[in-house]
Amino acid sequence: MPTVRAAAVQHAPVVLDRDASVEKGVALIDEAARGGADLIVFPETWLPAYPFWIYGAGFHAPGMRDVYARLLGNSVRVPSESTELICEAARRNAVHVVMGLNELGESPGTIYNSLLYVSRDGEILGVHRKLTPTSAERTVWGVGDGSTLHVFETDVGRVGGLICWEHWMPLARFAMHALAEQIHVAAWPELPEIHQLAARTYAFEGRCFVVCAGMYLPETAMPADFNAPDAVRALADTYSTEPGVLLPGGSGVIGPDGNWIAGPAGNEETIVYGDIDLDAIASAFQALDVVGHYNRPDVFQLTVDVRPRSALVWRAGAGSDAVASEDA
Repeated sequence: MPTVRAAAVQHAPVVLDRDASVEKGVALIDEAARGGADLIVFPETWLPAYPFWIYGAGFHAPGMRDVYARLLGNSVRVPSESTELICEAARRNAVHVVMGLNELGESPGTIYNSLLYVSRDGEILGVHRKLTPTSAERTVWGVGDGSTLHVFETDVGRVGGLICWEHWMPLARFAMHALAEQIHVAAWPELPEIHQLAARTYAFEGRCFVVCAGMYLPETAMPADFNAPDAVRALADTYSTEPGVLLPGGSGVIGPDGNWIAGPAGNEETIVYGDIDLDAIASAFQALDVVGHYNRPDVFQLTVDVRPRSALVWRAGAGSDAVASEDA
């Protein structure tokens, strides 16, 4: 099979500004395409920002409600004018794009941590919603369901993905391995050593290539009118490993042996390119196939419920004029 060039975008968005971030994202897609990319991957909730400030302040801290409202107002509905601009960039450059975004849900007040998949024809293939937000993330995002565990057949291979600490969910990993991923998107806010370990483990376990996208976010990228500056300062004082840097990136591409092909990148805005030889997967399976010859289905069995879960189901009784709606 021909070599696939993957690109992990390690740039800051225009924080909390959806339209400006989409404009920057389109420019970065153009740039990565000029670099020869076939598949372009953005970090977790790149549109319009990963809400890292939740770790620097409590739920009731001053300004946090205003920040949530601002994030909600700049989140992305799928489909929408924002996604159409991303689709047009993919179509114009003939590249596949996986975009991390804050997705507006069916309810007007709930956001999901999502991955948007766009084909090189500019068609939306689907969306994955993070199954379980981590720790303080539960004050921001709703939970996804099994209906968004996707692996898409594309001309660059079978592409799927998970978000951040979903990589520590053994059953989610196994479900994705069973869908025969060849290229896995691992979206993170950043990749310290423990996240690199999770990504490398995923590649080795699944015998697939992993494209890791983490965000580089300097303090200067924060808007001057950010509603909770104390939360940013508290986070920087507690977690920052580099003066003036809130999220240090760490993006790269990993092979099915668990070793880095490209990256991990350091503290800088960059695009990391890695060339993927899908033929390498077949030989890797000789030693380990966790779904096949290294599995014991007579001992272990996993059931995955892929039905979409609606928050509201109307059930009409006999003789009722109400309209009935049920999940399949």
